[in-house]
Amino acid sequence: MGDDGVERVYRKRRRVPRAYLGLLGLVLGNAFVQIVRFSGERPGDGAGPRWGAPVFAVLMLVTLVRVALEQYRAYTRVTSAGITARGPLRTRTWAWSDVYDIRVEQAPRGSGRAAPQWLTYLYDDRGRRFLLPHLNDWQLDDPYAEVAELCLAAAPHRSLTWERRPDVEERIRRGAVRRKAWLWGVHGAVATLVVMIVVAVALVIAERADHPFLLIVCVPPAAGVVLAAVLQWYWGVRPPRSLARQP
Repeated sequence: MGDDGVERVYRKRRRVPRAYLGLLGLVLGNAFVQIVRFSGERPGDGAGPRWGAPVFAVLMLVTLVRVALEQYRAYTRVTSAGITARGPLRTRTWAWSDVYDIRVEQAPRGSGRAAPQWLTYLYDDRGRRFLLPHLNDWQLDDPYAEVAELCLAAAPHRSLTWERRPDVEERIRRGAVRRKAWLWGVHGAVATLVVMIVVAVALVIAERADHPFLLIVCVPPAAGVVLAAVLQWYWGVRPPRSLARQP
């Protein structure tokens, strides 16, 4: 922290909990084993598509690389000029005049207790939301107190006060509705995928597995998109209580 009280850098200070790494490895490993079994190790061993294992292996590698980059490359830097957030691949910088608010929010449901439960986001003057890396309850004992102190220290460097603007708040609300709808869409796609795998296995047993690609790859994303679109429209008209109460 600098002499003016606003200079600070947030990086990885604590190790990733072993429970998180263990759970991630267990889920990915089990999924890979099941796909290998379904695909078959040799021609004729399995009735599933043989591209399943290689594709999933690439996805596993991408996931592990992303986790590593988030932990060791990402950071949030705060100066008297503004805020810089470096993610796994991209770096963004905002001048204080472009920062509308900084808020600590609960992580989406489904992230599990092994992941950070409270994340910090920057909202710009157009209502867009951006994650500030390592400003969470994994790296800080009290992210709320840290953000409150940060906003207080940054106030002299802003040309505007930290007051609410109805037009920006409406954009933020619409963004929250969209994210919630698409989160449910992802959940719906995963549920549909499980059902389609069961259907595909049943068709294999019945020797009628003619379209495994359509069932496993095409149907779940389509179902998720439809569910997300319907929920986004519905919640746009009648927001759920959790979003209606947002500041």
